[in-house]
Amino acid sequence: MKGKLIILSAPSGSGKSTIISHILAEKLPVEFSVSATSRLPRGNEADGVEYYFLTPEEFKNRIMQEHFIEYEEVYQDCFYGTLKSEVEDKLEKGKNVILDVDVAGGLNIKKQYGSDALLIFIQPPSIEELQARLEKRGTDSPEVIRDRVSKASYELSLAPQYDKVIINDNLEEAKIKTIHTITTFIKA
Repeated sequence: MKGKLIILSAPSGSGKSTIISHILAEKLPVEFSVSATSRLPRGNEADGVEYYFLTPEEFKNRIMQEHFIEYEEVYQDCFYGTLKSEVEDKLEKGKNVILDVDVAGGLNIKKQYGSDALLIFIQPPSIEELQARLEKRGTDSPEVIRDRVSKASYELSLAPQYDKVIINDNLEEAKIKTIHTITTFIKA
């Protein structure tokens, strides 16, 4: 039996990565799909663990060879994408796959996989709260935060196109709701 696809998307600072880490720690019957990027590794990031690190040329070649389910050029020669092989191999083995992708990428994947894919949007309680979370992180400049908040407004406008929207105004409740949503989908 073929596996199912679970896609989580959210504006930066909404808690998506924290929720995905929790899902994986809870030992749900899902496997995380490692994305590809053309950016350089940061800190202790390892190839094949956090990302598959490709040169911009390798990434462009794989785009031409249609190796990606979805991809985006975030800025000049900085690409992120989901490899077909990373997803299809797991699905064919009957494994459920969880993806962490941007909002537009999630919508594109849903078009390809239809009812075999579940789109979950993790939404911040408000734009103001999102900005406060990004500032509290202390990892981004004011300009980057402004850009992320601006992008979040656009991403929030796409949330109604997702199968399930979970508002993360309480992290523990958001984790529980997300796990319940995924478990129900897998069992259906």
